[in-house]
Amino acid sequence: MTSTRFIGLVCGKIIDVIVRGLALSRIHPNVLTFLGLLINIWAAFLFAAGRFQAAAVVLIGAGLFDMVDGRVARETNRVTRFGGFFDSVLDRYSDLALLMGLLVYYAIINRFFYIVLTAIVMTGSVMVSYTRARAENTIPNCKVGFLERPERVVLLIIGGLFYRMAPVLWVLAVLSNLTVIHRMIYTWRETKQLEDAQRGKGLKFRTSIP
Repeated sequence: MTSTRFIGLVCGKIIDVIVRGLALSRIHPNVLTFLGLLINIWAAFLFAAGRFQAAAVVLIGAGLFDMVDGRVARETNRVTRFGGFFDSVLDRYSDLALLMGLLVYYAIINRFFYIVLTAIVMTGSVMVSYTRARAENTIPNCKVGFLERPERVVLLIIGGLFYRMAPVLWVLAVLSNLTVIHRMIYTWRETKQLEDAQRGKGLKFRTSIP
């Protein structure tokens, strides 16, 4: 067994114990989701204060809530449509809160360029989520693209732990907007196929009428 496999199994067992404990406590999954938002806001304040390593550690804790709320919902048979919607909305607030913390930090130290760069990252992160949500009103799914929320959070943690936030912001700015473009192209192709198929069915129906 490899070391990474062993670590994965140990972490999985720990999470299972946490999920079972939370399920027994009867805490509502939406409460866990809201607590995750509060922890992310705490991390955002730490980013704003320039305490990047502390913010990264807090973000790891917030990630735990992100991992367990859905599993607790399934464990306690409390999976609802609203729960999924609520989780998605609060995830967007968490994302924006973290980046707003960085905006405040760069404003305090008077780094105008990085204020603009962080704003580009904010736009890209919102649009990654929006393009998927909007596309899935038209096509069955749109999960293409690399930079979804877990990847963004991991990059922020790395940037905070190793004080390499500037290159992380560059990666986020480029890859998030490339993900948006990828989803737009994918949705265009999928909708074109659906429209061509519908036109083909219509033509076949008309030609079959005597």
